[in-house]
Amino acid sequence: MRNATITRKTLETTITATVALDGAGAAEIATGIGFLDHMLQQLARHALIDIALNANGDLHIDGHHTTEDSAIVLGQAVAVALGDRRGIRRYGEALAPMDEALVRVALDASNRPWCVFKVRFGQARLGDLDTELIGHWFHTFAQHAGLTLHVEALAGDNAHHVAEACFKGLARALRAAIEADPRRANEVPSTKGTLGGGANGRDAP
Repeated sequence: MRNATITRKTLETTITATVALDGAGAAEIATGIGFLDHMLQQLARHALIDIALNANGDLHIDGHHTTEDSAIVLGQAVAVALGDRRGIRRYGEALAPMDEALVRVALDASNRPWCVFKVRFGQARLGDLDTELIGHWFHTFAQHAGLTLHVEALAGDNAHHVAEACFKGLARALRAAIEADPRRANEVPSTKGTLGGGANGRDAP
């Protein structure tokens, strides 16, 4: 089973995340930030990854540390559950429409972290989440999950719709990338026989 549990404790947050990559999309999310909870529920449901995540953070300051550390812990749990990434499809892409919004997501589960996030929001907050933290969440998640990740909003006026399309697009692309490839059997999907490598993970195509 491709499962993992990660706990991170700092002076700013205490967070535990458990993932089951071959799940049914079940989600038990409690970050203290309602809109972030909603987005992570979308991620679980549409990626068919079971996610349990509980966070206690310094929300009396703002949502930055809790948002960032939730992405760190969830990304690390995904990376550990993937192991050496043997037998996966590796690449995934999705076009995610949400009413007038349309977001394109492409990713490579390469263990070479990179993120390009070309999304703008027309308002400063969605519920109790600063919208500037959404891009930060994607960058941090990609870094710790070992993903090359591109997210681009092609259309959209409603900030809620755009944000939700981002997370649903990530979910669908991630689902495709980490699924077992029956033609690849137990092989690592790289000509080098390994994914990632080096201090910054940038040298294994």
